[in-house]
Amino acid sequence: MISLGVQKNPMFVRLLQLQWKSYRRSAALTSGVITSVFYLFGMLYFIVMFMLLGYGSFYVLDEEMGVDPLRFINQHIIYGTSFWIVWRYFIQKMPVLNIQALLTLPIKVNTIVHYALGRTIFSFFNVSNAFFFIPFSVVLVKNGYPFSQVLSWHLAVAAIVFCTNYINILINDRNDLFYAVAVILVLFAVFQRYDIFDITVYMGPVFDTFYNDPIYTLIPWLVLLLLYRLAFTHFKNRMYLDAGLQVAKKEAKQIQLGWFNRFGRTAIFIKNDIKLVLRNKRSKMTLWISLMFLFYGLLFFTDSSGGLYDNPVWKIFAGIFVSGGFLFTFGQYVPSWDSAYYPLMMSQNIAYREYLNAKWSMITIATSVSTLLGSFYMLFGWDVYAAILTGAIYNIGINGYLVLLSGAYIKTPIDLTSTKKPFGDKQAFNAKTLLLTLPKLFLPMVLYFVGSLFGGEWAGYMTVACTGILGYFLKNKVFDLIETLYKTEKYKTLNAYKQST
Repeated sequence: MISLGVQKNPMFVRLLQLQWKSYRRSAALTSGVITSVFYLFGMLYFIVMFMLLGYGSFYVLDEEMGVDPLRFINQHIIYGTSFWIVWRYFIQKMPVLNIQALLTLPIKVNTIVHYALGRTIFSFFNVSNAFFFIPFSVVLVKNGYPFSQVLSWHLAVAAIVFCTNYINILINDRNDLFYAVAVILVLFAVFQRYDIFDITVYMGPVFDTFYNDPIYTLIPWLVLLLLYRLAFTHFKNRMYLDAGLQVAKKEAKQIQLGWFNRFGRTAIFIKNDIKLVLRNKRSKMTLWISLMFLFYGLLFFTDSSGGLYDNPVWKIFAGIFVSGGFLFTFGQYVPSWDSAYYPLMMSQNIAYREYLNAKWSMITIATSVSTLLGSFYMLFGWDVYAAILTGAIYNIGINGYLVLLSGAYIKTPIDLTSTKKPFGDKQAFNAKTLLLTLPKLFLPMVLYFVGSLFGGEWAGYMTVACTGILGYFLKNKVFDLIETLYKTEKYKTLNAYKQST
């Protein structure tokens, strides 16, 4: 039995100790030293880049563009705020505590909630902003801007960064706020894109006020306190074993999928996956994201990028994404989708080949449907749709196998009842999955480039398509390798699914 030691240590310190032990014993540290080093160098890279950007942006704006750096940043900081909200929602991991265990102990509910919310202050998403704004503020003072006014402006920006943190926490747990924020951001993007309403004209003076009159710096901090209070009240009202933590019960709806019975025993797994996708929050999100991927090609096939992606090689890159939305959001998390009942499945007389073939069939069906839905790209030219069709063939013949291979190394359980982190979290990435990402995205671009050297654009398309077709006919050989790999990783995967993330 764990003694909390309330008399000797403050409760916050004890909770930190328990959380540290949980981290050391989790799958996050057992995933390998190489992965940990990769995370460390990744963080250091972004820290250095943010610091260089914060230091150099002043001189670029002042000397190269001939504008007031502070006024320019104030006018466009609304873009950064919007980006922080969107990026946090998809990537930032919410604080996880074993609430049910803590509620049975003599710990105040207020302490638990304050601790959970307070931990998010030290998130990398908050700290990373400091590596940009602190150097930028130092350069401002160095170049003659009054220290007191720069400090008040800096504190106002810091409060807004923390506001996005608690907005993210609220929208992750409240669908009404999520839809409200999503509608506002979409409308903002549409109005800005088509010059209907330029919000930067109005937001610039607001941030200028934080610099010109320091008393107004209190406003964002008051908003931050309000958001913290809302988040605190929201979670405190759900900190009950018999209320907020109980599983919601809904009437089950039967889905008839008898048409798939013609595929034999594999049909059992296909029908199970279709029901999983249609009945659970997290898996439904993959369908919405797959639809979003359909429109990703507009960035490459229109002039909205300002000619940045005019090179034909980028058409194949876009084609991979347009047709492969479901492949990337669903396929690479096999078998994590079944983590809730994976141990039970492994105790049954189930052939891995049938299980994996069902997953591959789901990816193939979804890729084919996405390709058909993307037929509106023919309005941009036959060569554009040829790139999408070529990407679909490569996704089915090559990437369909690669996502299954990388899935063997992703041992992160998935909560099917939650819409949080549809792109996974840090435990879903390691050195092996990173290496398997390269042929998914860049190998078809290389193949296209090599083919185009000998016969132009259409020869490049044929090279990529023929590679995908060859992969399709080698399916049995490839599946032998994948099946062996899953059997090798079987017990590591079972052990990882027993741990809390």
